[in-house]
Amino acid sequence: SPVPTVVRTPEERFDNAAKLGYPYQGKYVELPIGGGKTLPRMHYIDEGPRDAPETVLCLHGEPSWSFLYRHVIKVLTKAGFRVIAPDFIGFGKSDKFTHPEAYTHDLHTMSLRLLLDHL
Repeated sequence: SPVPTVVRTPEERFDNAAKLGYPYQGKYVELPIGGGKTLPRMHYIDEGPRDAPETVLCLHGEPSWSFLYRHVIKVLTKAGFRVIAPDFIGFGKSDKFTHPEAYTHDLHTMSLRLLLDHL
């Protein structure tokens, strides 16, 4: 059978995350890119008051994911900030392309821009 172009990490792989200080209820979105197409499913954390006067955007690098900010999110939300921590496509709880050439700087900047517009 053909190899899928996008794969999803099973949710049970993250079962111990809460024990490691990552208790957040993540959200998922498939962002539209036109022509009826969407990007692979993207995971993000959105914690704190939606009407907070300021929002902090926590962006991970490679090879990390929003788990990196698990302690920072607690401190910032306790201080009254809204905190957005996405998992870029290919990382953490977001879907992953099976072909490395699918990952580009443009993909990550587009997905971030579309996520922020969505929020």
